[in-house]
Amino acid sequence: MQKNLVIVESPAKAKTIEKFLGKDYKVMSSYGHIRDLKKKDLGIDLANSYRPLYEVPADKEKLVSELQAAVNKADVVWLASDEDREGEAISWHLYETLGLRDKQYHRIAFHEITKNAIFHAIENPRRINRDLVNAQQARRVLDRIVGFELSPILWRKIKPALSAGRVQSVAVRLITEREREIDAFQSEASYRVQATFSKKEADNTPYQINAELNKRLKTKEEALEFLNRLKGIQDFTIDSVITKPAKKSPAAPFTTSTLQQEAARKLGFSVAQTMSVAQKLYESGKITYMRTDSVHLSSLAINASKAEIGDAYGKKYIKTRQFSTKAKGAQEAHEAIRPTYMNAHQTTGTSQEQKLYELIWKRTIASQMADAELERTTVTINIFDDEDLKFVSSGEVITFDGFLRVYLESTDDESLDGEENTLLPPIKRKDILDLKESTATERFTQRPARYSEASLVRKLEELGIGRPSTYAPTISTIQNREYVEKTNIEGTDRNFNVLQLKKGKITDAIKTEKTGADKNKLKPTDTGMVVNDYLTEFFPRILDYNFTADVEKEFDYVAVGAEVWTDLIDRFYKKFHPVVEEALNTHEDHKVGERVLGTDPKTGKQISAKIGRFGPMIQLGTQDDEEKPRFVSLRKGQSLGTITIEEAIKLFDLPRFIGEYEEKELLASIGKFGPYVKFDGKFISLPKDVDPYTVTQEEAIAIIEEKRKQDREKVIKIFEGKEGKDGKDEVQILNGRYGPYIAYKDKNYKIAKTVDAAALTLKECMEIIKTTKSKTKTKVEKKEKKKTKVSEKKKKVLEEEAKEKKTKAAKK
Repeated sequence: MQKNLVIVESPAKAKTIEKFLGKDYKVMSSYGHIRDLKKKDLGIDLANSYRPLYEVPADKEKLVSELQAAVNKADVVWLASDEDREGEAISWHLYETLGLRDKQYHRIAFHEITKNAIFHAIENPRRINRDLVNAQQARRVLDRIVGFELSPILWRKIKPALSAGRVQSVAVRLITEREREIDAFQSEASYRVQATFSKKEADNTPYQINAELNKRLKTKEEALEFLNRLKGIQDFTIDSVITKPAKKSPAAPFTTSTLQQEAARKLGFSVAQTMSVAQKLYESGKITYMRTDSVHLSSLAINASKAEIGDAYGKKYIKTRQFSTKAKGAQEAHEAIRPTYMNAHQTTGTSQEQKLYELIWKRTIASQMADAELERTTVTINIFDDEDLKFVSSGEVITFDGFLRVYLESTDDESLDGEENTLLPPIKRKDILDLKESTATERFTQRPARYSEASLVRKLEELGIGRPSTYAPTISTIQNREYVEKTNIEGTDRNFNVLQLKKGKITDAIKTEKTGADKNKLKPTDTGMVVNDYLTEFFPRILDYNFTADVEKEFDYVAVGAEVWTDLIDRFYKKFHPVVEEALNTHEDHKVGERVLGTDPKTGKQISAKIGRFGPMIQLGTQDDEEKPRFVSLRKGQSLGTITIEEAIKLFDLPRFIGEYEEKELLASIGKFGPYVKFDGKFISLPKDVDPYTVTQEEAIAIIEEKRKQDREKVIKIFEGKEGKDGKDEVQILNGRYGPYIAYKDKNYKIAKTVDAAALTLKECMEIIKTTKSKTKTKVEKKEKKKTKVSEKKKKVLEEEAKEKKTKAAKK
């Protein structure tokens, strides 16, 4: 029997800690929280000082029994959950649920999972910090109240199965406002003038200088006039050459948000992916705790970094620093994210773990390295003696690389990353230059950029909204609720004008560029925009950025014992609940977010755009008409806010009859996966350049025949099963994207490259099936999973509708 029981949150953490502790210690995992607010009803006793009503979920009951049995056998219980508020709350829930009041228990916490850190914690145990627990309870209770009271309003006013959250709704507001800025943006054109000058040195070695005009010209006429004036100038004089030394300092070590941003820029990781990989690195003892807003480094880490830098690069590269956090509402209790052992330059594990670890190591090492030393030269070239217009050329030389030898921070603006440093030739004031060519290029002002996951995290942090532990869940939640989607927008072609002066002649050309393209950026869905608009109108305080940030500050006050958490909740609820009551009793003539587009010229019926039960749609007719209204979903790229009546009417043209083939009808339409032709019960996708509204019978037949040809070429061999050609026992050898494979009972089995697929016998195929693990789920399995998901969603919708009817009946 072990004398000591250590309880941590995760099995991976338990495994790592077990390595350091002896046989007298048993380490178990609670798998996160073992209890939470009751799911049924509010889960909070409003009449009794907002007392939370907790329960152990059904899926945790067995685990709690196992933990209870282990507690009963142990002399000492060590609660070793993470050291933040969430971790403190987990320890408190364990203390309460496992009845540790009469047991001897210790609370220990560590910022890194190393032998020294664990034994130091054991030597310095403490009690559970109730202030931290109350701060977590305050957040949980307030968020439950907001979600529980707002969600039914959204079900009634917009559509069933919607939900609202305090921080999530503010994040959606940020994304929605940015999208509206983009929609309202009017691009303005101007002309950027660049020039290339040449000069011959005494040894006749030619060189050139590239320069840019110090002012943008507003119109084409101005640009033409300027180039014409340049034609008349024979010599250009260098007016000044200014060389200044400059320094570039390294970025601070990583916090949660800066790690998420840099991993997105440099590695292409999503915020959730970064946190998942960082959690694995922490739990395996490779990095310090990954949820922190501190840039502080321990003296141990600084000294270890100093030794590594000295050994690898020499003493002149060392410059130790202690950074201070500038983020709104940051807490300095923890250390920054760093490797636990600075002498471990790399790590084992998955490629993602290796890449993220290397990023953390480089950032930490660079933060303790010397500044990079530069020499910046600015050259101005005179044009017209009586005007301020000048050509300017800048160059930069790195005289000492310093921290740049290891690491350079990226930026969200891709055009600023990896800027080339122009090395200017040896020039001096009064040098005479010849103009080789000058180009005036039409440029357009850039619309505001959509948020990426990482830049949204940065904005939330700037506003003081959320804390390190909330960024990833917030971003995942708003996408899972389908209020926001991560989009790839191809952009559109735009013409721009280029005027060029060369050898005394000016040419005028039109070129094309792609504009408005976006990759992996966050865009609000129609549902997200409608929900945001409704909440902003009726609950402006909840959606207010300062209010949300101020609530976070109040949680911080609770965490240090300067605020009573129930007083915080009481002040909020007394203002919030009356607004909820008012919103519930307000009657709208139309569904929230509905736009009446006009009248259909054919039927004379009203056409409107609205959010339906299954998303954005167009409605033809109203509930008051004799005939039932018709509905059609919006196409990809269409929006409730911008769709015109002409576009809406066109949607009702599908599905479209386009003729017959082999005595069966051909229909063109648009489905979940894009435009298609329906023929003989099959759906055949249309190529990108074929429009379902205009596709002809001949084109449709050609597409069908091409699909048949592909299907024929796909089949190498078929062994018919006992149940006939279409039976379940049929074995097929098919050509796939990655080579031949065996298809059997809706599962696929890879054929080795060394095997001649065409020569395989049925017996050999069955042998491959027996010895190879299938990588595909059966269609039945997928269908059943989808069916379960859909039925659960339907059940939820029906329950919510029934609840709404019950509420209405009670009011009557």
